[in-house]
Amino acid sequence: MTARRVTILLIAGVLVIVLAVWLSSKRQVERGTLAGDPVVAGLEKSSLNSITEVRLSKGDGTKTTLKKGATDWSVGERDYPADSGKVRKLLLDLAALNVVEEKTRTPDYYPALGVEDTTSAKATGTRVDAVTGAKTYSVIVGKSSGAKSGYVRVVNTPQSFLAAPLITLDADPRRWLDHTLIDIPQDRVKEFAVKPAQGPAYTATRPNKDQADFTVAEVPKGRELSSPAAADPIAGSLASVSLDDVQHAPQTPPAGVSHAVFSTFDGLKIDVAGRKEGTKTLVSFTPSSTAKETEAEAKTLAARLNGWEFEIPSYKYDGLFRPLDDLLKKPEPAAKGAKGKAGDKEAAKDGQKPGKAGKKSTPAPAADAAPPGPGK
Repeated sequence: MTARRVTILLIAGVLVIVLAVWLSSKRQVERGTLAGDPVVAGLEKSSLNSITEVRLSKGDGTKTTLKKGATDWSVGERDYPADSGKVRKLLLDLAALNVVEEKTRTPDYYPALGVEDTTSAKATGTRVDAVTGAKTYSVIVGKSSGAKSGYVRVVNTPQSFLAAPLITLDADPRRWLDHTLIDIPQDRVKEFAVKPAQGPAYTATRPNKDQADFTVAEVPKGRELSSPAAADPIAGSLASVSLDDVQHAPQTPPAGVSHAVFSTFDGLKIDVAGRKEGTKTLVSFTPSSTAKETEAEAKTLAARLNGWEFEIPSYKYDGLFRPLDDLLKKPEPAAKGAKGKAGDKEAAKDGQKPGKAGKKSTPAPAADAAPPGPGK
């Protein structure tokens, strides 16, 4: 055997050994992603306070940016407070996300799990980027697999996983808003005044809390409320109001605005302005106080509500600005034929033929009357 051949064999042997060591180390790394191991390495519960921003995005362009402030989170696309409890739960779920089992490493099979890159407009998964000062943790959350687990893949890595807990995401900014708006229970309300954009204004009051029903002052003559409690639901329309979406109030006051002003027994006053914009039902609030005991409450509400216009459910909107006619009994239609019968009675009094009211009938000649003579 020549020295050259020996050298070649030695080099080949070394390469085989190196390759074996590399494959062995690679398998050891891959074994590190077995059941129970974290999906997002380095993201732990203890490190969540270092996260300053969370970005959610989908292939269709839908996105939400959650920004951490001094005390709370906000939705960047709305510049409005976020549901901080919901944000916190998302971060805890990401930190607790553990491998159940390995799934495909083949990109062609990613769409079946919903973990393909969200750069594709057809991608169904949601990308989550949790940003800290030192690092950004990125994972694609795909389809669910039952009630407790779902498919995920760390961005820029080939391996996908079935992981738990199940994380369900929506990248629509509206879903991350703090939906709590205002809650004034009906038993606090003393009076309210409604001025719809169209139709007459009216007021309703009650002297004390012991009287459940509100008295409406502007009931037209000849009409009456449909029931003693007809106006009561309006007084309760500020209870548990939640928003669907929010936007900055327009700089120029819009036309066609309805108003409803509510006053409580303890001096809180809420002026609600409402308008419709396409299919949206929008309201804004102006809180104030006429008594010392509600000054602080009015200031807190004003700080949160002033300068905003809120989209609320249409049934809530309609309940705030109910027209007066909706509170009244419907007029009874005149009985069919009543007018004709009345005319017949009047005609009978005047000696007219029935059904010919307004036209005098010719009296029949007396039986013993002599016919007029010639020349008469």
